[in-house]
Amino acid sequence: MKKLEEYVRTIPDFPEKGIMFRDVTSVLQDPDGLHLAIDTMQELVKDLEYDVVVGPESRGFIFGTPIAYNNHKPFVLIRKKGKLPCETVSIDYDLEYGKATIEMHKDSIQPGQRVLIVDDLIATGGTTEAMIRLIERLGGKVVGVVVLMELAGLKGRERIADYRLDSAIVYPGK
Repeated sequence: MKKLEEYVRTIPDFPEKGIMFRDVTSVLQDPDGLHLAIDTMQELVKDLEYDVVVGPESRGFIFGTPIAYNNHKPFVLIRKKGKLPCETVSIDYDLEYGKATIEMHKDSIQPGQRVLIVDDLIATGGTTEAMIRLIERLGGKVVGVVVLMELAGLKGRERIADYRLDSAIVYPGK
């Protein structure tokens, strides 16, 4: 059986020279790779007690939903501004080259609920930090973050140092 890293396609110099782009689509397109990714991420957090799984648009949906399903937990969406139909709470945050806004339904997290965040990647940690702040604004307690890939050279782990972060694959560079 192949290792999880072997399913990730690396594209040099994308989107700019010097960047090694780690392509999650190659994992998703292989049934064994997808299965191994979900199982590995789920195994990393098997000791955590959580009430709800939260995932950001769009790849957090892909990895978070099966983990929620397998553990009989609800799944909560975090989306880009303007995509959710009910009353929302939102947060603005800085990107490397601009700003972004994410939001979630105001009634999706109840005070005191323990939350597991699931995503495909942590790089600088900006999006993850924004998700944590949004969840906490609703009274939730983030007990862990699990990602398929961590780009350790971008120091996202340091940005969310007060929270547990589990990564299925850690790449040392950017």
